[in-house]
Amino acid sequence: MLPGAHAGAGETPAPGDRPDPGRARPPHDRIRVLIADDQPVVLRGFAAVLRAQPDLTVVGTASDGAQAVRLARETHPDVALLDIRMPEMGGIEAARRILETEATRVIMITTFDLDDYVYDALSAGASGFLLKDVRANDLAEAVRTVARGDALLAPKITRRLVAEFARQRRPSPAGSPLTPREAEVLRLIARGLSNAEIAADLVVTEHTVKTHVARLLAKLGLRDRTQAVIHAYETGLVVPRI
Repeated sequence: MLPGAHAGAGETPAPGDRPDPGRARPPHDRIRVLIADDQPVVLRGFAAVLRAQPDLTVVGTASDGAQAVRLARETHPDVALLDIRMPEMGGIEAARRILETEATRVIMITTFDLDDYVYDALSAGASGFLLKDVRANDLAEAVRTVARGDALLAPKITRRLVAEFARQRRPSPAGSPLTPREAEVLRLIARGLSNAEIAADLVVTEHTVKTHVARLLAKLGLRDRTQAVIHAYETGLVVPRI
């Protein structure tokens, strides 16, 4: 069980936590996190865990999706943890609205690993998922993972699940702007390989892989690796396997 904390839903950040819109945050600043969940125990527990991390700061908490959207526009979080099912506005719609105006990475929080909304959430721009029973250390590391632009799927929410949801969509017939090597890198990303693993597979440096990843994301207009996986399935570059 995650520890509790003296933090209520809809709290606002302390003055020192508010971003200065006139300057870019330097890379050594703490990762700014917004949490939204309609279960007070989960909300307080997640906030307590993240506040205990020296490199993370909780800029706000919300008990529904509409409140999360308002807080995101006020606090400009680096990462937003959003419960899929919330009153007023669900997490998926909240994610869409937040990502319209904010350079925020979104992690969806769910109770069940076979949630019917998994694919819709990923398509809305979510970078990954966490189950509500996530361990404290894994929660903090998940925020760091998504903040640096990597994909995040909880162990029980596997690539097979993503493939099954993607199978229900008709692949796009549009041509790809990617070079053959970039397409190859995208296939390996969709298989779940890290940059280091891709480098070993292709016998190139990790720096070269990072360059390919950055270029293919830019060419395809994708936010991160999770969106790259969805694109690979939707366009038929990777064929789902059960």
